[in-house]
Amino acid sequence: MPLDTETLSSLRIERSAPTSGGGPNKLLIWGGAGAILVVAVVAAFFIFGGKTLEVTTVVAEADSSGPSLGNAVLNASGYVVARRMATVSSKVTGKILEILVEEGMQVEKDQVLAKLDPVNLQTVLTMSQRELEASRRNLAEIEVRLEDARKNFTRNEALVQQQLVSQTALDTSRAEANALAARLEASKAQVKVAESALAMRRIDYDDLQVRAPFTGVVISKDAQPGEIVSPMSAGGGFTRTGIATIVDMESREIEVDVNEAYINRVRDNQRVEATLDAYPDAPMAAHVINIVPTADRTKATVKVRIAFDKLDARILPDMGIKVRFLDDEPAPADANAGPRIRVPAAAVERNGENAYVWIVSDGRVERRAVTVGSENDGRIEVRAGISSGDELVSPVVKGLEDGGKVKQKAS
Repeated sequence: MPLDTETLSSLRIERSAPTSGGGPNKLLIWGGAGAILVVAVVAAFFIFGGKTLEVTTVVAEADSSGPSLGNAVLNASGYVVARRMATVSSKVTGKILEILVEEGMQVEKDQVLAKLDPVNLQTVLTMSQRELEASRRNLAEIEVRLEDARKNFTRNEALVQQQLVSQTALDTSRAEANALAARLEASKAQVKVAESALAMRRIDYDDLQVRAPFTGVVISKDAQPGEIVSPMSAGGGFTRTGIATIVDMESREIEVDVNEAYINRVRDNQRVEATLDAYPDAPMAAHVINIVPTADRTKATVKVRIAFDKLDARILPDMGIKVRFLDDEPAPADANAGPRIRVPAAAVERNGENAYVWIVSDGRVERRAVTVGSENDGRIEVRAGISSGDELVSPVVKGLEDGGKVKQKAS
């Protein structure tokens, strides 16, 4: 604040002026000089004075536009898994003729995924059909011969009674009829064997068409036309054992490992808030399915299975996910209003039931009352009082005054 030079000039003492009778004027001059000095000191204090504190700051950001579902009693992280997933292979060894699916394709149960070369099995199937035909013709021949043998036996019985043929001839005709009856039964059994063999060949032939075991989505295509596929590994590693991998998307759930020291905070059917790492602004409601009754001694953890209350197309197998195990208290009524802002707990100053933050603007701080919510992982939810983008002092330091000057601490 510049000093008034004209006023100071008027206070100059004139040495040549007479001193007699100037007592009151002299007091007035010294009083005015003192007042100007006080004004100058106060102005200099406001311009140059006041202690500047060094602080570190954070920027308040909305880390979720979704509602907070409640207060957390435990946090954990895990992965989305599919309980029903299969790598589909063929039942028989053969060369792949055609593959009818691609990654990401939706398939239905029993839908054909691939076809194998049918040349070899077609030959075997034809041979089985001919063996069955031969067995049936042999059976027909025996039936005819048996019918003739039985007629001959009946005729010989009548002739023996008339003593026109010997008993030996009767016995021979009886033996022949019985032998043909036995051969007939054997032939019938042979026909059944041929029918069974043909049925097996037809099944093998049908197995050349690899089908989906359940409805799902193809997540990987593991073979190409021209390659050999087999249900068992063979050929020194050059034979494929799988054609495609299918996931039942209706079986998606969450698996997390919970430290065994905190497993007492988890129970069956407990409410859970799940947030995919890929979509941090979209928390999803879920619940605990069960706690696997065993611990991993190497990690000192217990596996917990969690089900989504409602499946979403954004949920993909093997995605990373964070979960918050919630208490039984319902979510506050204002939890759904606006973005959810979470700041470090060190940025919040408490005074009894009241909470405050220090907002930095143009090198000065402002103390502002806020409404806070749940706290976890060293961060606290601020429901009212600040906006996303506000710069806050964190941690709060001693000596802060409303309107005081601050500067960023050198890192």
